[in-house]
Amino acid sequence: MDRSELEIFARTLRHATESRTGAALDAALEEAGWREALGLDRRAAVSTLFALQGEAAATSSALDLVLLDGLRLDVPSAGVVLPPLGAWTPPGELDGKRLRVRGLGTAAVAAGRSAVVVARSGGADVAVVVPVSELSLRLVRGLDPSLGLVEVTGEASVAGADAKPVGKEWASAVAAGQVALGHELVGASRKMLALAREHALTRIQFGRAIATLQAVRHRLAETLVAIETADAVLAAAWEDRSAETAAMAKALAGRGARTVARHCQQVLAGIGFTTEHSLHRYVRRVLVIEPLLGSARTLTRAQGTELLRTKKLPPLLPL
Repeated sequence: MDRSELEIFARTLRHATESRTGAALDAALEEAGWREALGLDRRAAVSTLFALQGEAAATSSALDLVLLDGLRLDVPSAGVVLPPLGAWTPPGELDGKRLRVRGLGTAAVAAGRSAVVVARSGGADVAVVVPVSELSLRLVRGLDPSLGLVEVTGEASVAGADAKPVGKEWASAVAAGQVALGHELVGASRKMLALAREHALTRIQFGRAIATLQAVRHRLAETLVAIETADAVLAAAWEDRSAETAAMAKALAGRGARTVARHCQQVLAGIGFTTEHSLHRYVRRVLVIEPLLGSARTLTRAQGTELLRTKKLPPLLPL
């Protein structure tokens, strides 16, 4: 997309994410041609939508489409079963014709007739399409029930011909999902910073705005640094297109979002703890999204283990 097309595309998506969520947002994205944009300009489609979703705390089935695109599968109206929180390994295990599943599903899995499950089978990764009716779904209420996540468990019978090898495709899909979630975390972080900044400028104590206090300004400055660092590594992940850089970008975005949530909560003080203020929506969303497809802690530990094993530093990122 050229600059003018991208501006129109972004305005359309902003209007959709600010006014809709869930199935209504899915319909708006379909009407806006987001699925087609994903095939034509993946970077523009993913980075724009997921950042705006983060800013609006909206929910859609876009992550499922990103994962299906990475898996090179065309399964209409199907969701993709995600690994458990903190993990990025396949959520299924195929033993002969018996498929065991333990993972998470988005609202697309809960509302669909079929689900795509990636499973380990004899040391290889395969993708299987399973009727949702054969799986057990439990709504995950917890911190952010509006996200619509469900716990997916169960066993299903699978014919060998129905299992498609997806070794390289699964790694590609995970990397694409990590980058998409990284953009959503950055979008939510920018919104939390905007809320804290507005409060700091308007909250008067002892005759002056708290934005003039050095401690508050330091918090906001550290918040901005965390956001821009994560955004820069996400840009590098698009240029580098390696699984290692995608994982690094997701880890930094997750760690940065937690830093942002902590600092903005402290700037907002008591009002930030109330449901009357919208900060809680973004804190909740960040705490749930951050562990999806690997948390900052698990991804960092895995990369550190790999460094110790290979005794080689990764190539410099194109920052």
